[in-house]
Amino acid sequence: MDHDELQAWLRLTLSRGVGNAAARLLLARFGLPQAIFDQSEAALLECVTPAQAKALRAIPPTLADLVETTWEWLQDAPEPGTAARTLLTLGDAGYPRALLNTDDPPLLLYLMGPAASLACAHPLGERPCLAVVGSRNPTAQGAEHARQFAKSLHGAGLTIVSGLALGVDAAAHEGALESAGLDEDHPATIAVVGTGLDRVYPAANRALAHRIARQGLLVSEYPLGTPPLAPNFPKRNRIISGLSQGTLVVEAALASGSLITARLAAEQGREVFAIPGSIHSPQSRGCHALIRQGAKLVESAQDVLEELRLPAASAAPASAVGAPGLGRGHPRQDSPLLQALGFDPMGLDALLARTGMDAASLQVQLLELELSGNVARLPGGLFQRMGAA
Repeated sequence: MDHDELQAWLRLTLSRGVGNAAARLLLARFGLPQAIFDQSEAALLECVTPAQAKALRAIPPTLADLVETTWEWLQDAPEPGTAARTLLTLGDAGYPRALLNTDDPPLLLYLMGPAASLACAHPLGERPCLAVVGSRNPTAQGAEHARQFAKSLHGAGLTIVSGLALGVDAAAHEGALESAGLDEDHPATIAVVGTGLDRVYPAANRALAHRIARQGLLVSEYPLGTPPLAPNFPKRNRIISGLSQGTLVVEAALASGSLITARLAAEQGREVFAIPGSIHSPQSRGCHALIRQGAKLVESAQDVLEELRLPAASAAPASAVGAPGLGRGHPRQDSPLLQALGFDPMGLDALLARTGMDAASLQVQLLELELSGNVARLPGGLFQRMGAA
């Protein structure tokens, strides 16, 4: 892309009141953006409203600065071990077909990732993708489920797509990276963000974003300098679902933004999967609602692979509900404390009453099980069993 072409594309995206739908009409009628801006107002009015035609004839006041910032960002040669950058337009051959076939594909996609990956004709890859999304405040078990499922499903050949948010998103990215090698031809994980790629949000995920830039792909439709504006995050969810063959919701409250991604996936004709949880957990209610609406109930990574008609993972698949594989320790089958704890969150007073143990012994055994990964300590002084005994 040369400087003039970049300027035309950015001008189109900055034209006030001209959204993606109107821009696609203009591109279909006149061709590349340069041709759109050569048209008379009368010609433009055949496709857009008078207000939009007027906006297209005006030069956006921020255009010059954005063009130079973006041009410099694209031209900076990456140092060894750092991410390369590129910009995909709706007309590029490398634009992902899965996303192109959705109702609202972005006009521009900013990408950061390994130079070798971005040099490919299809930097987003032809490898099948799965979105893994969920709560920003998951239970310890929910975060572990996200990590283990992503790890196993990436091992089975899927690229894991998520949104770089705290909680389930971050755990899913980390699980895929754990399974990845540095010399992979395809990104291990794709993070679709709601800011410009010159910013990292949330700041707590800065180190994770840098790892993804080295072994995966960072994607945004937003211009450089775009801050974390609340409306941008639900909007970017259509890209997460649109890149993916299906969306797996790990944990979600009824008001979770993850349900937006699941709804978009269903509208795009993609599969929707949900992991069930405790009937007492608010973080499970969104998943249970999806299952009632027809989402596929998932207990293992194999359930996802079978539904997508993909080969089984070479490694043991992650398991979620009442099946071994998530706990790192191996407690005795008849462990009284684990039998008493079950899989629902429980407080110390209830455990004392149920086990008849003294408080000191109970605390010691809980700590041992927590360190072994078989019990999770939850907010509010609650404990929950992880995996099966």
